[in-house]
Amino acid sequence: MSPTVIGIIGIGVLLIVLFSRIPIGPGMALVGFAGFAFLSGMGPALGVLRQVPFEIFSEYNLSVVPLFILMGSFSMTAGLSEDLYRVAYKWLGHLKGGLAMATVGACAFFAAISGSSVATAATMATVALPEMRRYKYAPSLATGSIAAGGSIGILIPPSVILIIYGVIAQQSIGKLFLAGFIPGVLEAVFYIFTIVVLVQINPHLGPRGPQTNFRDKMISMVRVWEVVLLFLCVIGGIYAGVFTPTEAAGVGAFGAFFFALIRKRLTLPNFKESVTDTTRNTGMVFIIILGAMILGYFLSITRLPFEMASLIADLPVNRYIILTFILLLLAMLGCIMDSMAIVLLTVPIFFPVILGLNFDPIWFGILVVRVTEMGLITPPVGINVYIIKGISNEPMGTIFRGVIPFIVADILHIALLMAVPQITLFLPSMMA
Repeated sequence: MSPTVIGIIGIGVLLIVLFSRIPIGPGMALVGFAGFAFLSGMGPALGVLRQVPFEIFSEYNLSVVPLFILMGSFSMTAGLSEDLYRVAYKWLGHLKGGLAMATVGACAFFAAISGSSVATAATMATVALPEMRRYKYAPSLATGSIAAGGSIGILIPPSVILIIYGVIAQQSIGKLFLAGFIPGVLEAVFYIFTIVVLVQINPHLGPRGPQTNFRDKMISMVRVWEVVLLFLCVIGGIYAGVFTPTEAAGVGAFGAFFFALIRKRLTLPNFKESVTDTTRNTGMVFIIILGAMILGYFLSITRLPFEMASLIADLPVNRYIILTFILLLLAMLGCIMDSMAIVLLTVPIFFPVILGLNFDPIWFGILVVRVTEMGLITPPVGINVYIIKGISNEPMGTIFRGVIPFIVADILHIALLMAVPQITLFLPSMMA
């Protein structure tokens, strides 16, 4: 058998391993090690096993991951998410569907200091769901808007998934962060517009909330100055060239810690919990990266990614059709796999194809993250849906029914990003 055929068999074995519920990181490492040993011998395979962990865990760029996770954890401890929702509540709550719109808006802002879709969804469900129930919102709209709004967390910078893509594809993390900003804001706009359409069709889905006068609205803005300052320091510092992404993450983590401290929300148990959660989540991320890198060594000696790139690039069809096919495959994987696993598994395979088709790798990275983001709310996995289910106790069918209009908005949003690449590339092109 040729190495390429062995590579194809290896991918098939990996899918079987993943469906057998073996964790994604160890599963990729196991298949990668076994495949490498089969082709090159046990000695070189053990050499890879010795070399790869050191290369990964000594990678300076990856130190940004625990720092941004810690920043998000301290931000939640500081209660910034509640303040964001209250501000959005005062500005939008009086509109039909206004509380759902406020939830999406607060999710977008919280994503800018969290970087985690799961954390955003869980936090906003705790804050927003009681208010929407209080004003008799339809359970489908209430839960659907929280699940969809939470998914914005991995697109608006800082984003752990964008960091991982940058490391794998060897692209500037700073440029990826800037590239994700406008698409992330547009995603929130698309979701809010979806809510507007839904309540116009059926006003009973989201009744009006209380009216707030202009003075109270302006006073409420004072409560979110910490969020604005954190975002400007982190993303503004990267954009201006003052900080590297790693330095910006350190500044952001310290800033969130400081705000939690001065708000008197940071107790010793909270501090321990934040550090423990950061350690646990960082360990999970690094194990997945380790498995993906070992698998990548195996795939590289099979030449499968390069053979596939050559085959696809030579197809007599428009390159956008090929891109659409790749994104559809990622969307289907999103129905059964975690977003980080999809990025780690597929980017090494498809990235050479994208380069061969002369697509911008920064633009492609945002499309990849945007498409895999849909997997957070699509059945049967839809991790955000399961989180909302656990918090709300609403039937799973009700929540999935509620996210369907937002999935339609996702498709339209992705189509716009594909049609107008400059939406994504405008800010990175101006980076110092």
